[in-house]
Amino acid sequence: MVPAAPALDALGDGTLRDIVRLLSARPASVRELADQLPVSRPAVSQHLRVLRDAQLVAVAPRGTQRIYRLDPRGAAALRSYLDQMWDSALDSFDAYVTEETR
Repeated sequence: MVPAAPALDALGDGTLRDIVRLLSARPASVRELADQLPVSRPAVSQHLRVLRDAQLVAVAPRGTQRIYRLDPRGAAALRSYLDQMWDSALDSFDAYVTEETR
């Protein structure tokens, strides 16, 4: 399994993508996220667990709250995976064009 696979799997769910989108604007608590989503706080907590496991979000305590933010490790894994895929696609295109022009 590629390192980006858990992140890609997680982003296949619309609610998880919405949470990532919200956290890309600013760190937030479960309550703050749930107030902006059509799911309950317990559901948001479960979604955040999936995102933490995929290394897309990190959590830090702040007083009695837990504040969630995007985790650069997951973003880096996604970026690396997509860069490799893009490089491969460009190499394939270059080989095709070279072959066709012969």
